[in-house]
Amino acid sequence: MDRGLPGDVVVAKISKKKKNFAEAKLVKFIEKSNLRKNALCRYSGYCGGCKWQELPYEIQLEYKKNHVAESLKHIGRLADVPVNDTVPSAKVFGFRNKMEFSCSESRWLMPEELDDPDAVKGFGIGLHAPGTFDRVIDIKECLIQPEKGNEILAHVRRFIADSGVPVYGLRSHEGFWRFLMLRHSVAFDQWMVNIVTSEENPSLLTKLAGELTERFPGIESVVNNVTAKKAGIAVGDYETVLAKERCIMEKLGPYTFEISANSFFQTNTRGAETLYSIVSEYAALTGTERVVDLYSGTGTIPIWLSGRAERVLGIEIVESAVRDARNNARINAVDNVEFVTGDILDALPQIQGDVDVMIIDPPRAGMHKNVVAGVLKAGPDRIVYVSCNPATLARDLEMLAAQYEVKEVTPVDMFPHTFHIESVALLEKYR
Repeated sequence: MDRGLPGDVVVAKISKKKKNFAEAKLVKFIEKSNLRKNALCRYSGYCGGCKWQELPYEIQLEYKKNHVAESLKHIGRLADVPVNDTVPSAKVFGFRNKMEFSCSESRWLMPEELDDPDAVKGFGIGLHAPGTFDRVIDIKECLIQPEKGNEILAHVRRFIADSGVPVYGLRSHEGFWRFLMLRHSVAFDQWMVNIVTSEENPSLLTKLAGELTERFPGIESVVNNVTAKKAGIAVGDYETVLAKERCIMEKLGPYTFEISANSFFQTNTRGAETLYSIVSEYAALTGTERVVDLYSGTGTIPIWLSGRAERVLGIEIVESAVRDARNNARINAVDNVEFVTGDILDALPQIQGDVDVMIIDPPRAGMHKNVVAGVLKAGPDRIVYVSCNPATLARDLEMLAAQYEVKEVTPVDMFPHTFHIESVALLEKYR
């Protein structure tokens, strides 16, 4: 049940019935769980983001560990695999380095506004209300991003409201303003402002960019992504730089990375360092190993491991990500890492017998069964599997368990106040 905690006594309405479970919507509380605490965020319980804020953080960590263990047991039939305690996030608020806010011509009203005749019901910019695609909660302060992000959001809100230019409607498919994406560099305290619109308007957007860079000295990049696509996705068909640089810079450990508006980067920077440290520990490199990283993205893991390996090969199907990865290797003067563009199914047959350690960090859907077969045929001595989905982690580990012993799994919390959890699994080939 959404918004329910163990120990709650509630009136609930069944919304969906399945064979082994049912989904329900909370109607009202009769008695609240002793586990509940007051959420710091005024939008908690209404926004689709931090749904676990009323749960003490130490309990969140415990539940996430149990989620991983139960998935391994019931989905992967791997009941004896040790699951370590969840590694906590260094910060539980202000930790996100990327936020995406949607514009709406019809904002979702908070409960206290429903009976307020003076409540303005039009434009809003913020996060989607659960179950809606065209209504957003007009977020004044999001606690999981740094405070300056809220100040930038407030300035952009005022500018859009005063511009006289309409917000894009996801029903009408008309209008101009679509999204505001903010990115933050922890190491350098730099900000990127990415304004997503349905078409170009250089004079209007240049004015906004000028106001932002003058008021907020930490903004090092203002870009405009333009898309005429009807889908509500904050990625442009093309991009123009409105002020200063195209990218901002970030550091993970000793390595520096260039981050563009649409490049992938872990949203919890310090959490990423923790995650990659565990990957490095499990890889147990001595300097002589040949490492292959499947789904290598913008090259963060291969570059992180480069100083401990003889060579590292990254395989990635997204061409723009490979360009970013090669550029990141150049920035860090790393010369023992190679990145190739291509489908993993096509690349795997070429590396059989030529890999000691394999890193696998797939999307939420996990690996295709043919990729699993290719991994088994390549036969690395050790596999480090990084997962953001305990269900597909369990499914894939079960298939790999035919030739590999799953030694242990460590959950890493990158997303406090949500049910999401990253995990790192160590697998060693049977001798």
